[in-house]
Formats: sequence, C-alpha cells, structure tokens
Amino acid sequence: MPVRSTQWEGVYVDGPWLLTRNLVPGAVVYGEGLVRGSDGEFRRWDANRSKLAAYLKRGGRVWPFRLRSSVLYLGAGSGTTASHVSDICADGTVTAVEISPRSFRDLLGLAEKRTNLVPILGDATKPESYAGRIGSVDVVYQDVAQRDQEAIFLRNFELVRSGGTGFLMMKARSADVSASPAKIFESTKRTLAKSGVEVIDFRNLEPFQADHAAFVVQKP
Repeated sequence: MPVRSTQWEGVYVDGPWLLTRNLVPGAVVYGEGLVRGSDGEFRRWDANRSKLAAYLKRGGRVWPFRLRSSVLYLGAGSGTTASHVSDICADGTVTAVEISPRSFRDLLGLAEKRTNLVPILGDATKPESYAGRIGSVDVVYQDVAQRDQEAIFLRNFELVRSGGTGFLMMKARSADVSASPAKIFESTKRTLAKSGVEVIDFRNLEPFQADHAAFVVQKP
C-alpha cells in the first residue's frame, strides 16, 4: 500500500501506521520502522509510544503543527514524540524542555542531527527560567507526569501567541492515584474553564495510552 497524506499536515499513513517524513534519512530514534515512499523516507509513528500519535488515532481534529511552527515541548523525555514533531515542523523550531539529565543527554544527541530541535535542561514549573530564550510560540505541548499538571500548563500557556494552541496530555494517575481517571479529567476541564481557557478538543487516549487524555485549547 502506498504512503498517503492525511488531513493532518505533515502526517502520512501506510496501512494502519501513522508516518512522518524523516528529517534525518536513514536514522531511527526509538527503533521505529522506516518506510520508503515515492517521494522520500518516512518513520512509523507508534501510538503506543507517543501520546500525540494516540491523539490522532483517537480522532483528534485540531492540528496546529505546520512546516514553520514554533513549538514549546514540555517533558520531552528522550525525544520519541519530539522527534516526530521535529519531522513535521521541519523549517520551524521545537524547543524541548526536560528536567532529567539522563533523558536530556539523549535529546542533545538528537539535536546534533536535527537542527530545528533545541534542548533545554530545565524545570517546566519555572517557565521564567527559559521564557527569555524562546519568546512567544505557536504551540505549547505538555507531557509532564506531576500532580499539578494544569497549573504548570497554564503558566507555560502564557508564552503562546494570540491564536496559538496548547496541548495538555493529562496523566490521571500522576494527578491523584486514588481517583478515577474520569473524575480527574472532569476536574481538569473545570480548572481550565475557571482560568478562562476554553477546551476546543478532548480525547481519551485509551487504549493506546492508559489513564491519559488530551486537552486542546486555543488562545484568544
């Protein structure tokens, strides 16, 4: 089956697989498969390894990632999803904030070949520590497993330009291990609403990501 484009800019499909065009041909990041298309090489994007891919698999309808987008990625880990965002925003900038020195070393390795990926060893709870380096961005994407995920997100959402978009990948068990994920997600919706932030899309990420949901918001 040939590689086909999708309604999401920069995202392709090959049968059941989501794909992104490989910014570094021949290189893999996390053992993902490579697919040759008629116009280049593509990387398989595993929804069981990436919450953003899971969002698409669950029918996500908001897609602000463009060729030249500037993205602030919070909790980038070793770069699994960040590398796919780097593929999609090939002529943009993906600023990847990670607090773990070990994971940060992996990000540094990726950035040696992916010039649009800018790793920052930092704490997402303190956006003032890196705000001066990035200015305003088109998209903020957060995947941080802590109790106060909404508060961290709202502080960083201030760095998004007017009309920009925020993705909060909410991990229910990190917020409150004793509460049901459904109650946590409802609480998150109320917290965002009280802050004047409107949720324009919501997707439960089961079965790809257990106890996770994606909240998408837009800045007025």
